[in-house]
Amino acid sequence: MIEASRKFVCVRIESYASEENQTIVRSYLNGRFANTAFCILAPDGETRLTRGGRGPGMVASGAEDFAAALDRIASRYRPAGDPAEAAVPDFPEFELALNVSAADQRLLVLLAGDEEQLTTAEKRLRHLVWSPGVQGKFHYDADPTGAWKEPLGQGAEAGAGIYLVRPDAFGLRGSVVANLPLDAPAGSIRAALDRENVRFAESTEKKIYSDHVAEGRRKGISIEMAMPFGEDRDADGVIDARGRKRRR
Repeated sequence: MIEASRKFVCVRIESYASEENQTIVRSYLNGRFANTAFCILAPDGETRLTRGGRGPGMVASGAEDFAAALDRIASRYRPAGDPAEAAVPDFPEFELALNVSAADQRLLVLLAGDEEQLTTAEKRLRHLVWSPGVQGKFHYDADPTGAWKEPLGQGAEAGAGIYLVRPDAFGLRGSVVANLPLDAPAGSIRAALDRENVRFAESTEKKIYSDHVAEGRRKGISIEMAMPFGEDRDADGVIDARGRKRRR
């Protein structure tokens, strides 16, 4: 499955981040809205190669069948360019990067600096990010705004660099476990990634969703989303569930 998916550009839409995002989700669910939607598109980003639905079950019933379906679809298109030159993944804002990293239980690789510094660093890191043994193991965020300093407990003097961040259980704060300069040699960055990922895996207990949600409710932990949380099953344009806070 992982090997088959590498032949595609995978786009993850944060369903509750904006009305625009919800409109995209609704377009794949016949006007309804749910937390997840799935569809495979042609390289033009518009032509639908599968029906839209809640998940990959719209394409195939099992993981092996789905991987085979992905291979069949990918075989119809010739990729252009070098996959190792693909851009480094990036989130629209640091708060979301930290929250998703916590949900996926991955270390977050933060690139901090001004726009020019980040552009240069991103180009240098492409081959490393997409290299075997690294790709798929981390989340990434490039932040020129300094919004990362407060959630990570960093003072105003904290400067440009590559910060390896361990998110807390609910993705509201994080701790820096390693820090390297933006122009650090690729070998040094790879060594830090490998070392901290092993430590993270050894010291992190796999989340059980129901227990995690229950703990968050007991502690009164929630985050405010741009759009109200819930689903619109009857496609009337109004979220069915009550409340505007999404529990983590």
